Amino acid sequence: MKAITHTRFGGPDVLHLVDIPTPEPTPDQVRVKIHASTVTSGDVKMRGFENIPWTMALLARPMFGFFKPRQPILGVAFAGEIDTVGQDVDSFTVGDRVFGITGMNMGTNAQFICVPATSSISTMPANLPFNDAAAIPFGSLTAMHFLKAGKIKQGDHVLIYGASGAVGVAAIQLAKNLGATVTGVCSSKNLSLVQSLGADHVIDYTQTDFAQNSQTYDIVFDTVGKTTFGKTKRVLAAKGRYLLTAFAIRHLFQMGLVNLLSKRRMVCSVSTDSRDDLQQVKAMIEAGTYRAVIDRCYPLEETAEAHRYVDGGHKVGSVVLTVAHGPGDSGD
Repeated sequence: MKAITHTRFGGPDVLHLVDIPTPEPTPDQVRVKIHASTVTSGDVKMRGFENIPWTMALLARPMFGFFKPRQPILGVAFAGEIDTVGQDVDSFTVGDRVFGITGMNMGTNAQFICVPATSSISTMPANLPFNDAAAIPFGSLTAMHFLKAGKIKQGDHVLIYGASGAVGVAAIQLAKNLGATVTGVCSSKNLSLVQSLGADHVIDYTQTDFAQNSQTYDIVFDTVGKTTFGKTKRVLAAKGRYLLTAFAIRHLFQMGLVNLLSKRRMVCSVSTDSRDDLQQVKAMIEAGTYRAVIDRCYPLEETAEAHRYVDGGHKVGSVVLTVAHGPGDSGD
């Protein structure tokens, strides 16, 4: 099969298209013939270990590799069809259209992948294109993890900073589905998109400082790691929750102090993927209350170029990789 691999850490130029053996599923796995994957902000960080606080990079090295990548194939989200099922699997059949996420196991920037049938994988909503399906798991499951950790409830006022990124566009839609009033913070060129996703209010960060807002919020969700608790607490309700997806060791110490000495709560954690959450998002898609947002699509062969674009830090929603299969690309 064809896959994008990297044997050393570095810039996009370390990524190469190669032919490697097609994996065979174990008895409890399914093999997915991938039709679409993504390049996320996490992928570009794992590729080069750049723009990561050194303390967090030090902690991550044992998992991802000290001198070379432990997992040479990046990518966490996928959409495709079941190609083979392990002998113990009865929840999927060959031909099922599926989407899902592999989390820290990565490996989706390839033509095939084997995943446990009990992992975060689900049949796709009917008539959903593969590109849209691949764009959904990373942002939605990350946002769902943090909103649940923030104990979101109906009637909450939620401010989402970085509202036009993959996690941000998901957080808007999930918060609205959960009954919150949402304020999205983004640049002027993305205001209309954020409003179209359901945000009740929008703030253009190039023109207005959200921390000078007279409104207070039950949840402030920073999806891009650009705010501080010191600034955010000006608009955080007395028992408000501050959610931070990108953090360093110092934030963990700060979280301990804030949670000990204040009625406010700070949440910094590594997102965990839940099959139940994926099923919940699937139901929202089928109900017409959740949709994918795709910035650009690249063929698998141009993954390095996709990384260069994501490295720029201004993608809107998701960047999708389309995965072609020719006559000689069978998993057999």
